[in-house]
Amino acid sequence: MPDTLIKNARMVNEDLIFQGDLLIHNGRIERMDKSILAGDAEVVDAEGHLLMPGMIDDQVHFREPGLEHKGSLATESAAAVAGGITSYLEMPNTHPFVSNADLLEVKLKRAEKVSVANFGFYLGATVDNLEDIKRLKPGHACGLKIFMGSTTGSVLVNDPAYLESIFGATPLLIATHCEDTPMIEANQQAAKERWGDDIPITEHPNIRSREACLKSSTLAVQLARKQGSRLHVLHLTTADELALFKAGPRNDKRITVEACVHHLFFDESWYPKKGNFIKCNPAIKSADDRKALLQAVREDVLDVIATDHAPHSRKEKEQAYSRAPAGLPLVQHALQSLLEQVARGELTLAQVVDKVCHAPADIFSIVDRGYLREGYFADLVLVDDDARYEVNQEPVLAKCGWTPFADLTFSSRILSTWVNGQRVWDDGALTPAGQGRRLEYTNYG
Repeated sequence: MPDTLIKNARMVNEDLIFQGDLLIHNGRIERMDKSILAGDAEVVDAEGHLLMPGMIDDQVHFREPGLEHKGSLATESAAAVAGGITSYLEMPNTHPFVSNADLLEVKLKRAEKVSVANFGFYLGATVDNLEDIKRLKPGHACGLKIFMGSTTGSVLVNDPAYLESIFGATPLLIATHCEDTPMIEANQQAAKERWGDDIPITEHPNIRSREACLKSSTLAVQLARKQGSRLHVLHLTTADELALFKAGPRNDKRITVEACVHHLFFDESWYPKKGNFIKCNPAIKSADDRKALLQAVREDVLDVIATDHAPHSRKEKEQAYSRAPAGLPLVQHALQSLLEQVARGELTLAQVVDKVCHAPADIFSIVDRGYLREGYFADLVLVDDDARYEVNQEPVLAKCGWTPFADLTFSSRILSTWVNGQRVWDDGALTPAGQGRRLEYTNYG
């Protein structure tokens, strides 16, 4: 691999913004300095644009195996690098559900062949795989995913006694989807009695209610505290739940929490315009909730920002509310949506880089990624953060072909993305050389 020298970059890393050059050698960051001589390196003039670590997305659903009409590891990882995401952690709810080490290895080997971005995978908990959870070797999975709501069958794990046995048995980081299914089912039935088959999309945050979120999140936190578990609560949506979590440095916490880009960008006022195309679980809620989540990011109560990328076909989304699946394709425009909030003054550039790059690397103990540091892998994204970008002007690379950000204009553009020192996205196009790697982890329990 030839060396690459990125010159005249405005680098953002660890709360600092500094102008300089960055040299890539053998896929890693060899040197950062105010000025570096090129030698035999290929020179890329950043022209003063923003250079940051690639985003690490700790929650995606890329749909392979079994649901390839919605997306695949190849298509969705391509969309990810187009959006400046260089590593992702993928969820187990594929067909088959990834509930043991053998199924996990199948996905890892498949990703080695087709994924443009670096990858890790969660093992999924079911009502009967406790022994598989106990047998899993450290480092094989990025964590253990428990669906405490929003699903059915053996994948739904909401019995408190069995949950406690899981929390007490695994040294893995436990990532939870927290919604109380019985409360949601009761809300759904009440809505059906009122509207029949014509439930309006505006009822979604009432059906997937704040009370259902709070009840389930409270249980997860209580179990983690009792067992001393390492807990990461995914996609928080309500101001009510924030009281469960503490502000402060993430490395001092056993319990951390994530927000997602769509819950920070949209609120319930968007439902009449976007309809099922912003239907997701847990639901997008009120403007006050969105403001509270942003404040929690600023105060370091919320530790990570991710996507929960979950594509469905346009045809599936165009069904009536009760039949339309929940989930949004987000990886291609997630970083731009956050930079839009920087432009509005709602977040700072340093806060965004911390929450989407540094924090997931720290919380999941990912080896040598998530920072601009000499010796770390050269997972990088170059961004023009002063550019008019109409979302509709470029193709959506996710297989579903649509985005909830359609018809919007952002004030930033992803110029180039490097994965392991190889430029995989450049000036609006994928390059043929890109290949992601298995992520490695250092700390368990």
